[in-house]
Order: sequence, then structure tokens, then C-alpha cells
Amino acid sequence: MLVSLVIPVYNEIPTLAEILRRCIAVDFPKELVLVDDCSKDGSREFLRQLSEQGLEVLGGTPKNRNEVRVLFQEKNQGKGAALRRGFAEATGDIILVQDADLEYDPKDIPRVIQPILDGEADVVFGSRFIGSPRRVLYYWHTVLNNMLTMLSNMTSGLNVTDMETCYKAFRAEVLRSVHVEEDRFGFEPEITAKVARGNWRVFEVPISYHGRTYEEGKKIGWKDGVRALYAIAKYSVKR
Repeated sequence: MLVSLVIPVYNEIPTLAEILRRCIAVDFPKELVLVDDCSKDGSREFLRQLSEQGLEVLGGTPKNRNEVRVLFQEKNQGKGAALRRGFAEATGDIILVQDADLEYDPKDIPRVIQPILDGEADVVFGSRFIGSPRRVLYYWHTVLNNMLTMLSNMTSGLNVTDMETCYKAFRAEVLRSVHVEEDRFGFEPEITAKVARGNWRVFEVPISYHGRTYEEGKKIGWKDGVRALYAIAKYSVKR
């Protein structure tokens, strides 16, 4: 089965080439759908070069089938908007979100998609909190994450341990049935609520996590936490 990795990109030039090398090194048929959200740090120019010259610009050793598609947003809109466009353009049987930093390791992707390949799941969440190595950072981020996950579970009826995780994999049919409305980080509670509403089979698997500091480029902030609370309330009402 072809797996589409939808990769939103905004000012990730320090890590962009390396994360793409790690993606193409994982041994399964895949397409990389990169959506640049008007980067200002050279990421956009690098992606133009990648689009024109292909995987040779990365170096590394590609495994299995690798296709690359690069899309450019006309103005900065946010992660959710980039994912919305990437989902619409993806052609794979399974679609997975991959961040362009190095916090999530593509070596974990086979584990994330396995329940779908086995025919047991329609959606899989990769959880940072159920048994794999993770970098220790930011106590209050963990508190907020746990609170948002709890509120999401209370309103969706699910019992996931990491609603805010990047690694979410979907059978393509699931995303074809969902319209993503959130433009920024409200995507996470929105998609969780809509998956729950669709009664799709949801699994969770452990993943590693190599978090980064704000000095290293972390972008999520307190305003995104407020928006996540709003999104939880909004999409629970829509149920």
C-alpha cells in the first residue's frame, strides 16, 4: 500500500533536509507531500530545488518507492491549512502527518501504520506517553497536554493518551469523509472529535519523542492552547 506523508513546512531549514533523508530511508512505498506555508528562512527555496531536481539534492539512500510532491501556499495560513491542502493532494491508501522538525522519528512510522495494514484500525495515534523513549522537557506543557487530552476524551468519548500528537495515520477514506476547518494547531482536537463522530476504529501505539526547545525552533505557544480549548468546545457541540 502507498503511504502519503503529509509534511507541513514553516521555517524549518535547519532540520528539513535531514527529516526528508530519514523519511526516504524508511522501507515502505511512500509519497512525500510537502506544503510550504510561506517560509522566510530558505525552506521555500530549498523545496523549489527539491521539486526541480528530485531526491538527489538530499543525498542519503532512498529505500523502496519514493515520490515527492511540493506545494506552496500563497500566504501564511497555519499548520491546519497546510494539512488541509496536503490531504486533498495526497494519493496514498494511508495518509500520515509528519512534522518537518526532528521531534518525531520516521523509523516509528511502520509501527504507527501497522494496525491499519492488519485491517484492525482506520485511524492510529502515536502516543508519546505509553512506553517509548522521549526527551524530558517543559513540565507545564505536559500538564496542558494532559488537560487537553482529558477534555477531548470527555467530549469525544475516546480514551486516547496523547490527543496532541503529530503522528496520526488515517485510511484515505477517513480523510475523504472529513473537512478540516482549523487553520492552525486547533487541527488536533478537531480531527479527533470528527474521527470519534465517524465511529472509526481508533488504535494507539507507542512512539519515541525528541522534543525541542523554543531556542531550537519550537513554535507552539499559549495562544494555541487557548485555541485548542475553543476547538474542543466547538466540535463537541457539533456532535
